[in-house]
Amino acid sequence: MQLHTITANLSKGRDAKLKGLPKDGSQLPKGVTFMRKLFLAIAAFVLFASINVSVAQASEANASAWLNTSNLDNGVVSIQYAVNAKVKTKLMIVKGQTNYTYNLTSGKTAESFPLQLGNGEYTISLLENTTGNKYKLINKETVTLSLKDSNSVYLNSIQNIDWTSSSSAVAKAKELTKNKKTDAEKVKAVYDYIITNINYDNQLAANLSVDYLPNIDRTLKSKKDICYGYASLFAGMLRSLDIPTKLVMGQSTYVDVYHAWNEVYMGGKWVLIDTTVDAGLNKGNKKFELIKDAAKYTAAKQY
Repeated sequence: MQLHTITANLSKGRDAKLKGLPKDGSQLPKGVTFMRKLFLAIAAFVLFASINVSVAQASEANASAWLNTSNLDNGVVSIQYAVNAKVKTKLMIVKGQTNYTYNLTSGKTAESFPLQLGNGEYTISLLENTTGNKYKLINKETVTLSLKDSNSVYLNSIQNIDWTSSSSAVAKAKELTKNKKTDAEKVKAVYDYIITNINYDNQLAANLSVDYLPNIDRTLKSKKDICYGYASLFAGMLRSLDIPTKLVMGQSTYVDVYHAWNEVYMGGKWVLIDTTVDAGLNKGNKKFELIKDAAKYTAAKQY
């Protein structure tokens, strides 16, 4: 097996606090303080902000045992691999010069991942840690995506927006929108519920693990989460209503740490919505708008 070195660029890690808008004094949830380890964890979980991969030689492998492409027409692939709980296992998806790297979860029968970089050829690699930051290539395969509607990618259940028809959050979305006719009305109903009922989880933020993944039913039940959980819940509920929704990671002028928000396709265009920020502003009785100014956000990754 060839060894592959994966190095995560976390150079932006620093002590930070959530901050409000400088012009109107609005603030996010009171007392939300981020320690250095929290920022590093948010930067590292699932996506790794920037990854350099050195590959000496690509090995050929039969994809049938581990890579399920039966849902490729919807822009998603599924990984079926028995992850050893004691061995860090990663999935790397590459198109052109862009790559997304994910931690695979032990105990899962299968996990699904999006091909969100547009039509064309993707290289999908399965890697296992050997020592330090060195990984060996277990399997590798290429697939070609050819979608007629690129928005269909953002309707799938995937690793960090995991939902099924039996999910409690999906049932709640259906309940909230049963008398709503337009997508805009449905989006507003779900949005209002989340910003009113979900609180920012300061304890989770202070103790966040690097492999943290949101769970929309857990968030709905506990009524609390960090920005990643807010964005995953909103995306899962809207996707279940057949409304294309992105989970986006990056920077925002509303906060000074790595952040998560959503983009929703309605009215024939993508609009930016941030339920985490608005939940805080709502609880502080501050003014805010459903649709945010995209100029205040810089996307690094989207799912």
